[in-house]
Amino acid sequence: MEFVSIEELVPSDHLLRKIDRVMDFEFIRDKVKDLYCADNGRPAVDPVILFKMLFLGYLFGIRSERQLVRDIQVNVAYRWFLGYGLTDKIPDATTFSQNRRRRFNTSTVYQELFDEVVLFGMRRKLISGRVLYTDSTHLKASANTHKFKKEMVEQSTRGYLAELDEAIEADRKAHGKKSLAEKPREVESKEVKVSTTDPDSGYMVREGKPKGFFYLDHRTVDGRYNLITDTFVTPANVHDSIPYLERLDRQRGRFGFEVQATGLDAGYLTPAICKGLEERQIYGVIGYRRPTHKEGYLRKSAFVYESAADGYRCPQGQLLRYRTTNREGYREYVSDPQHCRHCPLLGQCTRSANQTKLVTRHVWEAYKEQVDSHRLTKEGRRIYKRRKETVERSFADAKQLHGHRYVRMRGLLRAQEQCLLAAACQNLKKMALILCREEEKGKKGHLRQFLSRVSDSWRAFLARTAMLGYFYRLSAAHS
Repeated sequence: MEFVSIEELVPSDHLLRKIDRVMDFEFIRDKVKDLYCADNGRPAVDPVILFKMLFLGYLFGIRSERQLVRDIQVNVAYRWFLGYGLTDKIPDATTFSQNRRRRFNTSTVYQELFDEVVLFGMRRKLISGRVLYTDSTHLKASANTHKFKKEMVEQSTRGYLAELDEAIEADRKAHGKKSLAEKPREVESKEVKVSTTDPDSGYMVREGKPKGFFYLDHRTVDGRYNLITDTFVTPANVHDSIPYLERLDRQRGRFGFEVQATGLDAGYLTPAICKGLEERQIYGVIGYRRPTHKEGYLRKSAFVYESAADGYRCPQGQLLRYRTTNREGYREYVSDPQHCRHCPLLGQCTRSANQTKLVTRHVWEAYKEQVDSHRLTKEGRRIYKRRKETVERSFADAKQLHGHRYVRMRGLLRAQEQCLLAAACQNLKKMALILCREEEKGKKGHLRQFLSRVSDSWRAFLARTAMLGYFYRLSAAHS
């Protein structure tokens, strides 16, 4: 038999000690107090302990909640972090599922907890919100790839359609064209695979990516210390660009970010996003996407747009003039077939029956060209270079250390819960390490200042002692 203290068994430099030193988790109690009844029913597990147990699972990449309970039973550091002694009983694993199903099912508590961690980072000057980096990564759904049914579903609706219709109308009016006949936009549908195991997931088919049922975690990272400021989950068949502007506005409104620049990959290079960034006066830097090209034909870049003439100049000098603006928001510029008929590059330019070349230009193409020019500047290259060091590094750490390769539960709400808790734990870990490191540096700096003052005083004392000894010897010799 040994008499030990749990405080002595946990190393002083353990990660959980650092997190406990910098973060007070009592804010959890205020976030969930409306979900508990104070004067009815059996006593519930302390919500602070409950969420700290979940944080342990995500901090150390423990995928199973049953395994988490077993690890807490034998891990002294985990018990110390939760405030349990060596013989205290640990809550059962079903406590998580019952609370999730009965108490937190439709609440926004996970989002509120994540937001509170971000606000804490802002108060400690670890998050600036001036330069943000956004990307997405896929998480494998808990669904059999071979168990699905095919359905016709509407394609993802885009929130800017009404704004696009107004732009089309204004553009046609500026060119002297009649308004398009009013008719509702046709909702495009396509046949997709829907999992019978997890219908909320999406079947992903991307170049260089695995095929199957996945979710996408759309994550935004701050450029100062690579802390996560937003995470949002969609099925894997939703394009990255669709939720971007809405999530950007949410961060600006919720945290008061004064965003000056953003770094994005080529998947976000769309006219709508470029227009949104320019209107918000945000310096967008987006990666280059090589346009599709049919072998043997001239590239679109061979046709130069001349804004003064509002037309495209072909390699042979002919000006392709404006014809109309279609319902999809593209201006159509066409050539004169009388010139094209005898052109030596006709076979490389077009094979249309009427020998007319057609070039299209989006009504918001000017915004896209402006944003695309940013990546060629010195500042743009610096911002884009940091993308792989920020958001891509964040995803790598999440998958390697925090069990973020797979979705632990089924359904969109459960996937969102996982991403929010994993992101909050990543932030807690990084903030604790940064703040404790700065604290240690501060202590060493104070010690150096103290030793410097002591050494200065000691040197002065020795100098005075030596001077007194010199005068004493001088007076003795004189006498």
